[in-house]
Amino acid sequence: MFGITDDFSHLTGFALYFAIFALPFIQEDAAVIGAATASILGLAPTTFLIAAILSGLIASDAWKYWIGRLARRYEWAHKFAEKPGVSVAGDLVRKEFIQTMLTARFVPGTRIPTYVACGFFKAHYGKYILVLIMTASMYVAIMFTLFHVGGAVAGEQAKFWLPAISVTLLALYVGIRWYTHRQGQHGPMTPLTEERDHPLPGMPGFDGMPLEGHEAEIKKKEDADGAAG
Repeated sequence: MFGITDDFSHLTGFALYFAIFALPFIQEDAAVIGAATASILGLAPTTFLIAAILSGLIASDAWKYWIGRLARRYEWAHKFAEKPGVSVAGDLVRKEFIQTMLTARFVPGTRIPTYVACGFFKAHYGKYILVLIMTASMYVAIMFTLFHVGGAVAGEQAKFWLPAISVTLLALYVGIRWYTHRQGQHGPMTPLTEERDHPLPGMPGFDGMPLEGHEAEIKKKEDADGAAG
């Protein structure tokens, strides 16, 4: 069992709920397993534990979107957006948002990059939060069910085979999209070939669009240049 979750058995009341809420900011999977463990041990009502872990998961991920939005204010955002494959990633966020967020929830190592990308490509924040709630709820429901049906051992083993199943399904999905690409049915999840890259409309630096937050500075400079001319 995760060492940090063992300490949950020594907590009660508000301290337990706060620990479960705060742990996702450090390690989300450990937090969910800790909450499920507390549930089967009867340390607190399952409903309250689910509310605490869901609140923690959503709060710990909601702000990551704004890292991507903030990045649009800097010069390196333009350089990054020109890299091969980045436009395809943008297409995934814009056109296959739910599938992309589901992948991020269940495939290790993809959550933070995906959530930051949502902000970078200006996905609708309200939609981002709604899908975040949906995927977090699915994950918590699966883990709590596994713990209550199969016990702690079966539940903890899920942290290995659940991602494996997710990766397998993702690979199958990519394979299907590859096949449709070969048949001429182009979609965003296709091989990262040069012809799939394209200018990203609305991105800082493209077509003379100023970096976000610098519009006033550029307009002031243009006005000054016009007056000098």
